[in-house]
Amino acid sequence: MAKITFYGGVGTVTGSKYLLEHNDVQVLVDCGLFQGHKELRERNWQDPPFDPERLSAVIITHAHIDHTGYLPRIVKLGFRGPVYTSKATADLLKILLPDSGRLQEEEADYRNRHNLTSHTPALPLYDEDDAREALKLIRTCSNNGIPTDLGGGYSASFHIAGHIIGASLVLVEMFDGVGESEPTADIAGEKPTPSSVRFLFSGDLGHYDQPIVKDPDPPPACDYLMCESTYGNRLHGDIDSKTQMARIINEAVERNGPILIPAFAVGRTQEVLYLIRELEDEGRIPVLPVAVDSPMAAQATQIYSRTNDEHDEGYASILAQKRHPLRTKSMTTASTREESKRLNEMRGARIIISASGMMTGGRVLHHAVRILPDERATVVFVGYQAAGTTGRKIQDGERLVRIMKQMVEVNCHVERVEGFSAHADWKAVLRWLEGSPDAPKQVFTTHGEPDAAEAMAEHIRERFGWDVIVPQYEQTVELEA
Repeated sequence: MAKITFYGGVGTVTGSKYLLEHNDVQVLVDCGLFQGHKELRERNWQDPPFDPERLSAVIITHAHIDHTGYLPRIVKLGFRGPVYTSKATADLLKILLPDSGRLQEEEADYRNRHNLTSHTPALPLYDEDDAREALKLIRTCSNNGIPTDLGGGYSASFHIAGHIIGASLVLVEMFDGVGESEPTADIAGEKPTPSSVRFLFSGDLGHYDQPIVKDPDPPPACDYLMCESTYGNRLHGDIDSKTQMARIINEAVERNGPILIPAFAVGRTQEVLYLIRELEDEGRIPVLPVAVDSPMAAQATQIYSRTNDEHDEGYASILAQKRHPLRTKSMTTASTREESKRLNEMRGARIIISASGMMTGGRVLHHAVRILPDERATVVFVGYQAAGTTGRKIQDGERLVRIMKQMVEVNCHVERVEGFSAHADWKAVLRWLEGSPDAPKQVFTTHGEPDAAEAMAEHIRERFGWDVIVPQYEQTVELEA
């Protein structure tokens, strides 16, 4: 009997970890860090609810840290099996995981220097060396739907999810009869086909018609299906993101104030640059200085540029004109700390794009301390803000927030561009599910806060009449062939 246990990505949008077990072989799908509320983040420090040394393999749906950031931790604790993911995701992890390790080390060092720890000394969750050891385990698969044999009676096929470059839907198939005697053929001379359980993981599902990456592939046939529910109770809105961003930028120009855009280094930064470049080309905004203050974003942009097989037609057409789709007319990149600090000397209307997207860390915090109190300034949220994050508090209207151990007034204009989200809203999820060739036995709504996951489940029940479960943390469900 196969089974799945939900060790993350339930009741929250972070910490995705799903443990499959079949014939005493364990495979973990996604290996993410918890983020947001303290009680969630504390789970990162608890002993893992599974034995890392027993895992036969790990499958990664895409590169974001809430799906990958716990991988160096289980390597530190003894995992030595293969990690399967797409080629573009593997390239992005070469940037993201070592950076995450450095951040863990820097946070531990900060706590030790300022005596902010209950442990002496404070230790990092993992370090950069652990991250580099994790990278050695990666094996790449194509996002073309062709199954890869994982051993132990498992196979996995990767399909384009349309969330960020390299993001995958993953169909995991678990076969019976592995390690047992060869089953008898029903007809002499014919090789029998062992029975199997097919489980489709949506990962983070992209919405349709977003720039740069292709739309999600339709779901392949499966027995069980897990779909994300980040926007299970919301729609992205009727005003397109270009119209919203044009208004925001033009109003900021009238105030002669700066614009701060907290953005994930991977995915969102590239989309923002693409859109600003389009608005400039169309003459809908003036040409402003645009500073990308994220070395990781600069490296990720290079990976986006060379992953040609996942570009949509619009991106390809810009390349055919010998133009760079991800570069505005007055754009700079701050790689070093000194270059980042020099951005503080800029005056007048300008745009600063910096990570992290939820304002949980990174260079964006240094800019926020200066920009949030400025009545002429604007902070623009272009992605989902998880509960408990600094970004969510500002977005929800709090006028005083703690940043880097100091209280900062929020006097600036606060804007949200919903259409930028790389997550499908509930209507787009239903549109994707309509492509299913058969009804699955069960659907699980994950990667959503409780209200969103419940709402997504109800949308699916009403539209298709399917059996839908909203799983709980550490819940185990048996999977029948």
